Amino acid sequence: MTQALEDLGAHIRGSMTNAVTAHAVSVGELTLEVRADDIATVIKFLRDDPRCKFTTLIDICGSDYPQRGKRFDVVYHLLSMQLNHRIRIKIQTDENTPVASIVGIFPCADWFEREAFDMYGILFSGHPDLRRILTDYGFEGFPLRKDFPMSGHVEVRYDSEQQRVVYEPVKLPQAFRNFDFLSPWEGMNLPGDEKAGSAEKAKP
Repeated sequence: MTQALEDLGAHIRGSMTNAVTAHAVSVGELTLEVRADDIATVIKFLRDDPRCKFTTLIDICGSDYPQRGKRFDVVYHLLSMQLNHRIRIKIQTDENTPVASIVGIFPCADWFEREAFDMYGILFSGHPDLRRILTDYGFEGFPLRKDFPMSGHVEVRYDSEQQRVVYEPVKLPQAFRNFDFLSPWEGMNLPGDEKAGSAEKAKP
């Protein structure tokens, strides 16, 4: 399997010399590093090339490295069900430079790209409806960035008694639990235990 992925990586890199800057095989998976400007071209090639056939988009996610000039990795995961291969494609971008949307190639990228925008603030040019998808209306900031503060925010909910939307400070209570470390069969009474007890007493 490793050699087949090495050969596939060499084929992709040889076919797209200017777009693919590096490839590697690790843990049974091929990873490509790609120039951000060429991401749509590479994704389309991986879908259509007969030696690739990566026809299923599994996910698009982000990673944040604030110490870098291009702080974000945008990571694409594709699957070839026909050839039983998986591939990971990585590109880098910053807070202000949009990445080309691949919704025209894989329509399911719509919500993945919206999630990356919502959680990291990664921009996608050409996206048909780039707006938040997980956070509430009026939410400020990007929760998965490393510099996102852990306190000082409010939550929005509908209060049925007041019949309106209310804003409240975020509360993250931790419920404390006591453990007696007994066996689950010894530390509780289960339905039917009383029958077992009466049967034991009835023995001669």
